[in-house]
Amino acid sequence: MSDRNVHKAGFTSSGITGGSLASSMMSREARESGGGVHSGGPTATLQEMGAKGSTHSSGFTSSGISSGSRASGMMSEEARSHGGGTPRGGTTSTVQSISMGGKGGR
Repeated sequence: MSDRNVHKAGFTSSGITGGSLASSMMSREARESGGGVHSGGPTATLQEMGAKGSTHSSGFTSSGISSGSRASGMMSEEARSHGGGTPRGGTTSTVQSISMGGKGGR
């Protein structure tokens, strides 16, 4: 289910779908960073997973983040760099939200 949600949001094997949530995220992230989308950010991470169909296998599931997975490692790293919590709109929360059929964390 999580891979389907990512594809439905516009992150696909043929790129980001125009007019989709994915294209809106990419545009907003590029504006906020001064013109580009950062490697490891929400848009790049979701596009990589959407292209590979690897959201669920990375540990982002419809029931939460799987223990010991790539997703849990990302969450731990992001929490450490933000003083103990994952920020709303950060990579982990955005990927998990979209994996569950949401619209991201902003």
